[in-house]
Amino acid sequence: MEKGTIIRLMDKGYGFIRREGESKDLFFHSNNLQDDVDFNSLKEGLEVVFEVTEGMKGPEAVKISLS
Repeated sequence: MEKGTIIRLMDKGYGFIRREGESKDLFFHSNNLQDDVDFNSLKEGLEVVFEVTEGMKGPEAVKISLS
């Protein structure tokens, strides 16, 4: 599992996570949140843990939960 910080949330149920030690931010979709996390409760600056997988447009975060 990797750690990161939510840096941007969009109204359509997706956002971006800044990974520790990486320059490129990761896309995530609300479908990839773990059961205990609700998209509407997320805030920018919140720390999360996740796995990285290859999405249609490059790497993206999946299995996202609060750290």
